[in-house]
Amino acid sequence: MSDTFFQPISGFELPRFAGVPTFMRLPHVPHGHERYKDVQIGLIGVPWDSGTTNRPGPRHGPRQLRDASTMLRAQHGVSGMRPFEAARCADLGDVGPNPADIMDSMERITAFYNQVMDAGIVPLTAGGDHLTSLPVLRAVARSGPVGMVHFDSHTDLFNSYFGGTMYTHGTPFRRAVEEGLLDPKRVVQIGIRGTMYDEEDRDFAKANGIRLILIEEFHARGVEDVMAEAREIAGTGPTYVSYDIDFVDPTFAPGTGTPEVGGPNSFQALQVCRELAGLNIVGADMVEVSPPFDQSGGTAFLGMSIMYEILCVMAAQV
Repeated sequence: MSDTFFQPISGFELPRFAGVPTFMRLPHVPHGHERYKDVQIGLIGVPWDSGTTNRPGPRHGPRQLRDASTMLRAQHGVSGMRPFEAARCADLGDVGPNPADIMDSMERITAFYNQVMDAGIVPLTAGGDHLTSLPVLRAVARSGPVGMVHFDSHTDLFNSYFGGTMYTHGTPFRRAVEEGLLDPKRVVQIGIRGTMYDEEDRDFAKANGIRLILIEEFHARGVEDVMAEAREIAGTGPTYVSYDIDFVDPTFAPGTGTPEVGGPNSFQALQVCRELAGLNIVGADMVEVSPPFDQSGGTAFLGMSIMYEILCVMAAQV
């Protein structure tokens, strides 16, 4: 029998527009709470976008994602999966960043996630810009490099910006490879597209064995075929999933800082998550949801729906 403490509040008990919003209406269990070490999957907000180089706003993402998540119900509509019965899930709260200091913020994020890892909790993160993934990986991959399935329209493999700035939302996975957090031969990046400055990021991927699946190949082959290859690349070892909302075409997800046209539709955005089943997922994130550019709230609802799909896969492996 599932632990009733970890069940979300039903919309039949309290209207979904009422109450204090938490991720998916789950209990708020911060570090120090008596049930903290009972949590198996922890949903965490990282309200931080100091790595953004163009349109800011993802620091407001976790709050809007929490609000959007009150619309979710307990049972998956296709598989019948009830993730909150399969695993003990909770909202662990937000990391408190230092919006004036990138390096201090990254230390704060890693320290928070070290506590999560110490408790044996698998983290599911709502960002925040994509630089968020680097300090999270420093905790998740502290015992050794992990593989990664990465959905994005950009590789985020650049070396630096503006003549030597090494930490931006365009550089996290270059740093992660250099720091030994990612095994590049177990990394696949799906959906890459858009205009380019040069070939630097793609050259780095090729030199290190990172598999890039450009959007043209994605559309030509289809979700199932592409994701079968992604699972083969990641293998059976520990794997991180990083999902930038700009993987999705801006028609369906306009609320992001660096949109690129020609991407998947909202259904394909969910399908790729379902095809993660069977991977050994040790952490995941949804990043770059930017409320200032999300006037209808639809981007946040899609982002949270994607998180729910990933959660269902994670809960099945607990």
